Amino acid sequence: MTAERTTSPGLISVPLVGLDEDLGATSADVIRVLADRVAASGRAASGETLAADAIKREASVGTGVPGGIAIPHARSASVTEPTLAMSRLARKVPFGAPDGDADLVFMIAVPEGADKDHLTVLSTLARALIRDDFTAALRAATTQQEIVDLVDREVTGEVADAGVTGAPRASTAVPGPADPAADGGRKVIVGVTACPTGIAHTYMAADALVAAAQRAGAEMHVETQGSSQVEPLDPALIARADAVVFAVDVDVRDRSRFAGKPLVSGPVKRGVDEPDAMIAEALRAADDPHAARVSGAVGDASSSTAKDEHFGQSLKRWLLTGVSYMIPFVAGGGLLIALGFLLAGYGIALAHGDSGQNNAVYTLTNYTLLHLPPQGLAYYLGAAAFQIGGVSLGFLVAALAGYIAYAMADRPGIAPGFVAGSIAVFMNAGFLGGLVGGLIAGAAAYWIGRIPVWRWLRGLMPVVIIPLFASIIASGLLLLVLGGPIAWVMTELTAWLNSLSGASAVLLGIILGLMMAFDLGGPVNKVAYAFAVAGLGAGTATNVVPFEIMAAVMAAGMVPPLALALASTLLYRKGFTKPERENGKAAWLLGASFISEGAIPFAAADPLRVIPASMVGAAVTGAISMAAGVTSRAPHGGIFVFFAIGDVGMFIVAILSGTVVSALVLVGLKKWVRRAPAADAARAEEAALAGDAVDQRTPVAA
Repeated sequence: MTAERTTSPGLISVPLVGLDEDLGATSADVIRVLADRVAASGRAASGETLAADAIKREASVGTGVPGGIAIPHARSASVTEPTLAMSRLARKVPFGAPDGDADLVFMIAVPEGADKDHLTVLSTLARALIRDDFTAALRAATTQQEIVDLVDREVTGEVADAGVTGAPRASTAVPGPADPAADGGRKVIVGVTACPTGIAHTYMAADALVAAAQRAGAEMHVETQGSSQVEPLDPALIARADAVVFAVDVDVRDRSRFAGKPLVSGPVKRGVDEPDAMIAEALRAADDPHAARVSGAVGDASSSTAKDEHFGQSLKRWLLTGVSYMIPFVAGGGLLIALGFLLAGYGIALAHGDSGQNNAVYTLTNYTLLHLPPQGLAYYLGAAAFQIGGVSLGFLVAALAGYIAYAMADRPGIAPGFVAGSIAVFMNAGFLGGLVGGLIAGAAAYWIGRIPVWRWLRGLMPVVIIPLFASIIASGLLLLVLGGPIAWVMTELTAWLNSLSGASAVLLGIILGLMMAFDLGGPVNKVAYAFAVAGLGAGTATNVVPFEIMAAVMAAGMVPPLALALASTLLYRKGFTKPERENGKAAWLLGASFISEGAIPFAAADPLRVIPASMVGAAVTGAISMAAGVTSRAPHGGIFVFFAIGDVGMFIVAILSGTVVSALVLVGLKKWVRRAPAADAARAEEAALAGDAVDQRTPVAA
């Protein structure tokens, strides 16, 4: 089967190619030069930003592949159109390939919103780079134009499917027959390849595995879950497969399709570097009744294998997954509660009479749109918003626990996690109980899923057996053993928070501010935010400390993007590149909306000056907010939920104070603290290309 012809959209040109050149001793050196080439061609707004994104990607997993090839790549907001830059190196440079250093380097630069046609072409080229004939031609080329012509011919030629669903490919490996009667008893292996960017390694691993299976006399079919359109494997093909190979750096989509099959898993780069070893392991697993199997649950193909990710990294990933899935419940519910307060007043949350119902429930159960309460329609709608928001916010702990367990054990972990989280609420163990319950539920589901069972029972494991016994273990431990002590800890913590006043409250505000600005949406930021939103449910008219903490966290989180906007667009324009000034304009709105990530483009390019400056201002804001007793009954929204802010005037004063302090500190650092010479040179070159000037003063001598 052949794919339609596709024409290269000018991905590479002569100025983007370098032959037999020395670009430095490290992969970062080479990436910076190639990124600058892309920027010089007008295809990226900032070579420095593109290089930072590609180097960050390189740090997670090296892009070197066997045969002296390296394919550094990145999606970057700096890139304006998909581009290739290439260098044939006179001095080889290490890119992490198992067989040595690289002398052929192709850099793939992709915009954040690149269309599928471009991504298909790029993935086709990446796949071609593992073919000996293509790389030999690249090494034999004598001019830059020959390189351009080779690439154009490769991406405009007919490409064969070769049993790999997804993007078109240049084929060297052909799978065995799809008809089981015609395969001569050969083993059938199915697999999935996937990487975070889904441009190069996803498709290269697929091709390498198909070729390795052919050499081993097996039939191989791979589903590439990359940036191009994903074509799922035929369920009938999965049903008759003898084994499964997952070469992935991200979670496999709908992995329960493979439940019960012998499994070999590893990072996507292993699929490129060691395809023969993975296929050999899959063939052995197919004949081994004790081999690990896909349970549809147990994270066998999570973002990293156990040997590549230590426990601390795994724990961080599990907790962040839980928090990220929890936030929509919190944000939506909290904003609905704030809307209820706006429409109906804070009295809507008070108990009504002897029944113990709050006013929202009383209003909704005793009145209808045809028979409105005396307070009118706004009060009735406010009661509805408050009640819906309260129910949504009530899922906070259960969602946290459920999705922690999901991160550890995939779908079968969700039910045990939600049940454990609900038990934590029942036991008054709160946020901490949800964390513990989610971890126990996920661990129980994981280990139950690894127990070898009869084939007839495997289909019941992910939907009945694992959820049942994992729920019994996790919820039983919370209910009978752990819930009481955790509830005591939460009670004492709440009492301590309620006792805070004066200097102690200011210190707490400083700590929360520092955490919010430390990594701008990363783990530390998320911990502070989760701590604040988890306490909202305990806030009352007489206990406002949780509302004060929420206000301090939200105000401090608004400071970094606002400070960067102030510094780059008003105070010190010449200290920022043109793209940074454009980002600064957008950062005004992002900061006002409490989206701390608006400062990330600046921090990525200049972390040693941006992050300390942001932390100083955020700490000032947190301290002022706590000292003034500012409260927030909304967990998100920034200045746009002013109606849910108690003492909105001081809320604004705290934000403005921190913003000005951060901006002034950053300007001082940019004027008097010099960055690394290489970074300065790249920045100056970028500014020159943009017809701009960037101030790069040297430090004042002591």
